[in-house]
Amino acid sequence: MVARYHLPGLAVGVIENGQVVYSATRGETVAGSGKKVTPRTLFKIASNSKAMTTALLGRLVDQGKLAWDDPVTRYLPDFRMVDPWVTRNMRVADLLTHSSGLPEGGGDLMLWPEPNDFSRADIIHGLGYIKPGYSFRSQYQYDNLLYVVAGEVAAAAGGAPYETLMRREVFEPLGLSRCQVGAWNRDQVGDVAQPHYRKDGRNLPMDRDGPEVPAITAAAAGGIRCDLEDMLAWGRNWLAPTAAQLKWLSPEQRQLLQSPHMLIPVSARRRAWDHSHVMAYGYGWRMTDVDGQWVVWHTGTLSGMYSMLALLPDRKSGFVFMINGEAGDARTVLGEVLIKHFTAPGEGRGVALYADAIEREAAKRPAAARPPDASGAAAVPPAAFTWSGRYRDPWFGEIALCPRGDAVQWASRKSPRMHGTVRQLDERYLVRWDGDAVDMDAWLDPHPGSPPTLTMAKLDPKGDFSSDFEDLHFERIGDCP
Repeated sequence: MVARYHLPGLAVGVIENGQVVYSATRGETVAGSGKKVTPRTLFKIASNSKAMTTALLGRLVDQGKLAWDDPVTRYLPDFRMVDPWVTRNMRVADLLTHSSGLPEGGGDLMLWPEPNDFSRADIIHGLGYIKPGYSFRSQYQYDNLLYVVAGEVAAAAGGAPYETLMRREVFEPLGLSRCQVGAWNRDQVGDVAQPHYRKDGRNLPMDRDGPEVPAITAAAAGGIRCDLEDMLAWGRNWLAPTAAQLKWLSPEQRQLLQSPHMLIPVSARRRAWDHSHVMAYGYGWRMTDVDGQWVVWHTGTLSGMYSMLALLPDRKSGFVFMINGEAGDARTVLGEVLIKHFTAPGEGRGVALYADAIEREAAKRPAAARPPDASGAAAVPPAAFTWSGRYRDPWFGEIALCPRGDAVQWASRKSPRMHGTVRQLDERYLVRWDGDAVDMDAWLDPHPGSPPTLTMAKLDPKGDFSSDFEDLHFERIGDCP
């Protein structure tokens, strides 16, 4: 895996029949630093945080402080969606199944790139302006914002901030001594992997932590960090719980979290590779059949960090791995090879087989589905750009499109790392982002009117859904300062 995908660092562990039978690490916490990844190296687990959030909610249900069918407004009176009926009928459980009506990744630009100035109150307010992409409870479309809301529901029901509850109700009872949430000191904790991106054949660190790691708004959706030892302990808690762990979270809640609640379409690749017939989302977990065996899993993705935790509950077995580099295909391949260790051990399917298959799929991608070549996009001179000014989107807030030297800069007020220059490709404008905070150019389309408006879209239509430019609609509110 490391050789095929040039991974900067990797930690992987395997559980069989409730016991850890394999644990290994490769690479460095920071490429070129000489600091080796160890079983105690902290990684961002990203959306694998969601299962910890739902376990916290399950604890509150067991304690009688919360019910899954309670309306969200019982705990957060200011919560609202665009549709008042949906606002009234949104249950705590509905926050967890990605079936709220929010478009895929809707509002994620309030969460990433980090750090930014969006608060959890901003997210709760902004939800009232994000137009639905489908009807309530009718289909699966992955979102992150409602997990942030779920964290605030936990805080309201539990009588303490989300971070305090997570440490007290999840980390401490399960002995997850290295897991971090909220603000912490990098050097006191020590052994922290940094994310990387790949450029010119090299792994380069990005978004590096300072000495004081700040709390982030997205903690309940994807802001927890853990090491390999704690993630294996977390997995064993689900596969072979002790008597104390069964008191920590009741069998009733355990079953509910990992039961299907919303169907997910089964992809052609999964049908071909895994012979899967059904896929679903529970509360913070995905689930499907692989070669006739039931698998419960989740992945985690943040810029420069990838993870996966998979459980085969009937076999009390599973695995976890974490990577500190850009590794979308690598995660798919490693996850598939490890799952086949359990479901099809005699078939000898290795890394090369799946990696080659993914490359063949990419080569067959129709030209119309690929992003246009934007390398020739030229910076627009300020004198030639008639759309300068300050604009506002009701949930994202204010941006400025203003001259800066011999270019026009796009700059966000609340997300300071989102800034770039306006360029022109053929007859259309696009924004090329500065630095490595945003890795996807975006179309910028002005519309005349009173007031003028702006819309945006990903340059790559198949790009990361968290770059949800399509959900933005800016209106001009004034001149450049």
